[in-house]
Order: sequence, then structure tokens, then C-alpha cells
Amino acid sequence: MNELPALLVALPIVGSVLAFLAGLVRSKSGWAIAVATLAVQLPGAAILAERAFTDGPVSYVVGGFTAPYGIELVVDGLSATMVVLVSVVSLGILAYARVAGPRSNPFYATYLLLVTGLTGVSVTGDVFNMYVFLEILGLAAYALVASGERGESAVAGLKYLIVGTVGASLFLLGVGYAFVATGTLNMADMSAELAAVGYTSPLVQTAFGLLVVGLFVKVAVFPLHTWQPTAYAGAPDTVSGLVAALVSTVAAYALVRIVYTVFTVEFLVANPLARQLLVAAAVVSIVVGSALAVAQTDLKRMLAYSSVSQFGLVVGAVAVTTETALTGAAIHLVGHAVMKGGLFLAVGLVAASTGTRLIAGYDGLAHRLPGTARAVAVLALAMVGVPPAVGFVGKWYVALGAVEAQSWPLAIVIFASTLLTLAYFARLVERMYFREPPDWTADTVEAADAEAEAGDPVDVVTDGAKPQGVSLGMRATVVTAAVLAVLLGLGAFEYGQLIEPTVERLLS
Repeated sequence: MNELPALLVALPIVGSVLAFLAGLVRSKSGWAIAVATLAVQLPGAAILAERAFTDGPVSYVVGGFTAPYGIELVVDGLSATMVVLVSVVSLGILAYARVAGPRSNPFYATYLLLVTGLTGVSVTGDVFNMYVFLEILGLAAYALVASGERGESAVAGLKYLIVGTVGASLFLLGVGYAFVATGTLNMADMSAELAAVGYTSPLVQTAFGLLVVGLFVKVAVFPLHTWQPTAYAGAPDTVSGLVAALVSTVAAYALVRIVYTVFTVEFLVANPLARQLLVAAAVVSIVVGSALAVAQTDLKRMLAYSSVSQFGLVVGAVAVTTETALTGAAIHLVGHAVMKGGLFLAVGLVAASTGTRLIAGYDGLAHRLPGTARAVAVLALAMVGVPPAVGFVGKWYVALGAVEAQSWPLAIVIFASTLLTLAYFARLVERMYFREPPDWTADTVEAADAEAEAGDPVDVVTDGAKPQGVSLGMRATVVTAAVLAVLLGLGAFEYGQLIEPTVERLLS
């Protein structure tokens, strides 16, 4: 079944259309359609991954037009990992969304379009097709971010749209330059033609710069990260978890694919300045992202800046071009999706229970919501890199790869990033377990609301949100993320062995 990659891309498109049409007959039926669609998507992704890891890369040419003229879908160990990750996370978040909302059919139709874009980017072997899928996931993400009831969501969606469009335009320009240089859009064929043209050609160098900078916007690498804190903080909690877990993760995967599959390691060898700029971007993102995270009082904004720092690790792994580092990047992408997605959903769960998203509102949370507090603590410590969690394994592989490549500034910053991450997560754990619970009275909430309306700083326990209902699915999703953060760490070394052939092909 070589057509399985195409079916996995087409399936959520069909589900999206069905969800939209069903809304014309019966409102709020979109959730069930989304669950059914992704329940079929997940085993298909698992079968595809099993084939990719066992038999090697799976290839399918759309419409029967052979490369380099046709659109080719190629699935190796890394892209199969992304397909499974997208399927698992998007299906898991639906359990959270059942009560947390939004509940409209257009929302779930857009949700499935986002899954389409994420899956398409993961399996495509064509650079222009990658652009198309990046635009699909981008447009869906803009709409989902703006789907909240507050005006803040609309503003966040608009800012995300403007900045994201700039990034997409740069990427498309890069595709154009690469096409002019090679006359093809197929990744494998383009790679061979780029080598023939010469890696020091100004045309090739320009194409690389535009493609990488365009993806830097999508990944949210400093200083091109400005859309991310606003989007994550302004989006509905369900959307924040989904976008934080998958959108930048798949964009980072696209960066790996462009650098290694299209331009190859030889390009970085021939252009040492390009490698140095990648290392510099990684170092700055790690340090500045962590520093900005420490300064936040709103937990969602803190987590957003944390993502800037964490994806700096992936960019660093791409820059050092060692097998160990690239394996660490793959592990870190999976781990970050689970950990950061779980943390954003946990923030929504606490907000629904208590009415706060402020760090100051987490005082004594272990006494009020003990199960949720334990899940948050596990996810936070996993993000710091406490073994045996997956956050430790991915960071260790990347740091060891930097040492092997003798990239000492990057290695030092990666080791120091553990302390930087601890700086903003330790205060959260300290508040939950070592401070007295606040007095959650109606008068306290009303006083905070009055301060907010008057323009005064709100340093008490609420940001003006009102407590709402919490479902078993919301709790289960957050707890499952915490459990997976540990289990993935225990199985990460075995996964590293599984993906070793893929990494060797990328570096060869």
C-alpha cells in the first residue's frame, strides 16, 4: 500500500468537509466527526511508521507522474515519527476539547485542516508542495487562534497572520530561487542539481537563506518569534495546546528536511558562515528565550518564551551536523510536543478550575488540585531535563553532539540552559507546594477585576477569568501527557537506535 501516505493526507480533508457540512444539519456534531477521522488516521500512521522503520523509506508518486515532474510523497523514519506524533497529539487533545471547547463545527473543520497541513509537510518530498502544506497549516492555525470569544484572540490571530505571511513569502521566494538554479522541485532531484550548480553559487546561497529564514519565522526562532507569545496567550486553551505541541514542531522538522535532504551537509561544509549563523541563532534563542520566560507573570506567555528557547536546541542540533545531535533533535521534537502541549492544557485546566492563568495564582495549588499539581510538576521537571524524563534524553543527545563537533559555545549554552529552564519552572513548583493557598472568595475575584479595569497591575490570584467546569477528559489528557513524558524518556534510547538508519541517510 504505497498510497498510504496520500490517504493519510486526504483523510482529514474529507473529515473537515464532513464536519462543515454536518454543521448545516446539526450544530456541535463536529467533535464526533473529528474523533472518528483521527481514530482512523492513527492506526494508518502506525502502519506507515512500522513499514518505514522496518523496510526503509516508503515512496508514492501522486497521479503516476514520475519524479522530478510529479509530486512525490516520501516517508522515512523521521517523517513517520512526525506523522504518528501529529495523529496521537491531535486525537488526544480532542478528549480535552470535548468540554473545554470551542464546540462549533467550523472549529473542528478547521482543526482537521490543520492536521492535513501538518501531515502533508511531514510526508512531502517536493519543496513547493511543502510550501502549500505550510500555508494550509498556517491559515488553519491563524483561524484557530482567532476562534476565542475574547478580542485578544482576534488580535493574536491577526498578528500571527501578518508575521506568518512574511515567513511564508520568504520561503516561497527561496523555493523560486532554488527552482531557477535547478529546474526541479523534487527534493532528491533538487539536491543533486544543487551539487552540480555549486554550493558557493550566490543563487544557491540566496535560496538557502530565504528558505531557512522563512522557516525560522514558523519555528519562532529569536528575533523572529514575535507572533508566538501573543498567539499562545490569546488563543483558546485547547488551541494553545495544539499549536504549541505541533505547529512549530513540524516547522522544525521542515527545517531539518530542507537543510539535510535538499542542501545536504556538504552545503554547510562549503559555506561555514551558514553553519555559524545557525549556531548563533540557536545560542541567542536559548538564552534570550529563557531570560524572557523568567520575566513573565502570565503562565501562557512564560511557556511561549520557553518554546523559543527549546527550539533553539533543535536549531543547534541542525547546525552541528553530527549523528548524535540529529538523533537528539528527533527525540526533543517528540518530547517537546508532549511536554509543552501538556503544560498548556494544564494551564487551561487550572484556569477552568480556579479562574487564573497568572503564576501568582498557583500558590498552594497542590492543596487545592493535587492531581493537576502533580502533573504540572512532572511536566515542568521534564522540561528542565530531570532524568529519566524525555526532556533529559533529547537535551543530552544534542549537547553530546555539540561536544563531538567541538562547537563549544553551543555546548556550554545547552548545559547552562538546564539552569535557565530551572529558573522559571522552579518558581512554579515552589508556589504550588511551598506556599499557602490564597483566599478564593468572590470579593477577591471582584477586587482583581476592578483593578484590571482600572488599569492597575493585577498581582493577586486571578487574571479576570471565571472558573468553569472541568471534565474527566481534560484531567485525563493532562495526566497522560505527564506519564508519557516519563515513558518516552525510558524508551528514547531504543527509539534512537530505530531512527539511526534514517539519520545516517540524512548525513550521508
